[in-house]
Order: sequence, then C-alpha cells, then structure tokens
Amino acid sequence: MFTGIIEELGEVVAVERGDDAARLTVRGPLAVTGVHIGDSIAVSGVCLTVVTAGDESFTADVMAQTLAMSSLDTVVAGRRVNLERAAQVGDRLGGHIVQGHVDGTATLRSITEGSAWRVLRFALPAALAPVVVDKGSIAVDGVSLTVSSLSEPATTDHWFEVSLIPETLAVTSLGSLAVGDVVNIETDILARHVERMLAFRTLSERDDAS
Repeated sequence: MFTGIIEELGEVVAVERGDDAARLTVRGPLAVTGVHIGDSIAVSGVCLTVVTAGDESFTADVMAQTLAMSSLDTVVAGRRVNLERAAQVGDRLGGHIVQGHVDGTATLRSITEGSAWRVLRFALPAALAPVVVDKGSIAVDGVSLTVSSLSEPATTDHWFEVSLIPETLAVTSLGSLAVGDVVNIETDILARHVERMLAFRTLSERDDAS
C-alpha cells in the first residue's frame, strides 16, 4: 500500500527483457534505504517486488500482464521514474490510498502554463471514465493528485485535468512530460468499489423485474 507521495526521482539503469517478462534495475539511493528482498516499491505507480537490493539500486521483475497494462512496456535505460516505498503503519497519509495496481495508461493531450502552476490534460480511456470524479483523487505515474477538471459523462471524448504546483513539477517525473507522453493511471479504489457494487445492484434489479 502506498500514499502517492513520491519519495525520490529515480532512474532505470538497466532493462533485461524475456519472452513474457522483464527485469528492471533502478537507481534510487533513498528508495533502497532499509529495503529488504521481497519488499514492495512503487515505480511510477506500479507496485514491484524487490528481487535484489544494493546501496543505491534495486532490481525487480515485471510480469507480462503488468507490461501490457502500464508504460513499463516501453521503459528503457535512462528513463526517470517516480519511486515510493510501501507505507508504514502509523505514517501520515499525505496523499490517498494507492495500491500500485494500475488500471491502464493515459496520453498527455495538452499543457497549460499558469503563473505558479501547470495544468495537464490527459485523454481518458472510456472504461475508466466512470470512476474518475471531479475533485477526486487519482494517481498519475504514482503521484497522488486531485482531478481539477473533467469531461462531461455524455461525451465520447473523455479527458481529465490535474493542476501541478512547482514542488510536484520539481520532484517528480511529471515536470518533464511532453504532449504525447504516456503515463500510468490508477483510479481511486473507493470509486472502483462503488462502480462494482452498482453494477451488481443493476443486474439484481434486472433479474427481479424479469
């Protein structure tokens, strides 16, 4: 379990690809502090298990399903990634509950500069649109953010916006994003549970009426 408060901006230093998996070596001196084999670290929002750990880097295996669902499918050595160790019991929950189980990816559509912030608009996959809520929480490449604007439900062109303060731009990979870049998206777990329960309720009501 994570909070979406990024601890360190790390760097992928090696990628070993197999037929249906990959092994990443990631440099992150802070992220490996106190980490043991089997611990979890979120890499740009993807929960990965530490296979080996040294003084400044760790390795982790990425399964085929994770590659298919996330931007790690195209990761190369040199890419900067957001790192967060698993939350400890008793820590302040500064962001929101993040599982590290991404729902999919989104593409950056536009960047609008403000006087002290930057607004990013992302294309939103139609399947995820029902669980993204205005002023609700969303994790973008593992960063806990608040949805600042959202497309209307009736549209077929779904999108959402987040407004980033200078601190977020400086200490995470979001500050270097360009239009067309792909990011990992994890929607709010509470919204996903509500959607699932409503789906079963609708199905039950339909069965009762028939």
